[in-house]
Amino acid sequence: MQEIFSTYYHSPVGLLKIAATENFITEILFIDNIEKPHIDHKKKIPPIIINCIEQLIQYFNGERRIFDFVMNQDGTEFQKKVWHELFNIPFGKTISYLELARRLGDTKVIRAAASANGKNNIVIVVPCHRVIGSKNDLVGYGGGLWRKRWLLEHEAKIAHGVQTLF
Repeated sequence: MQEIFSTYYHSPVGLLKIAATENFITEILFIDNIEKPHIDHKKKIPPIIINCIEQLIQYFNGERRIFDFVMNQDGTEFQKKVWHELFNIPFGKTISYLELARRLGDTKVIRAAASANGKNNIVIVVPCHRVIGSKNDLVGYGGGLWRKRWLLEHEAKIAHGVQTLF
């Protein structure tokens, strides 16, 4: 089993916990407080985490639309299929949960697709925030709707010069 390293990044949308092995990012999660684990100060943060933070800073500065570090999160085959489909939503655009289900090949999987979307543990980078309700309303976001709104408005402003979506 590979060792997991983690650190924190204070982003414009709050504190993010970033975890990784030496080879790939395993999670980026919104958290409220820094956990106080035993810290081994001899351990160095792997370069992949430093690269991840640099790319997040570029994203928040409006200089990056696509992330190119290696990531891997545990999930079922269906969840992985949903998360992969999220990468097909262009920066600055949104789709509905119904459209996500259509893209997966079956509108009857809408609830399962929404559930898988909500289990994404690599927020922002795997753009689960780009999925909205069928009536163009903000619904369902584990990080809070205010963060979803912020991320969508940030991307729209960068991509289209739009100031407010919702």
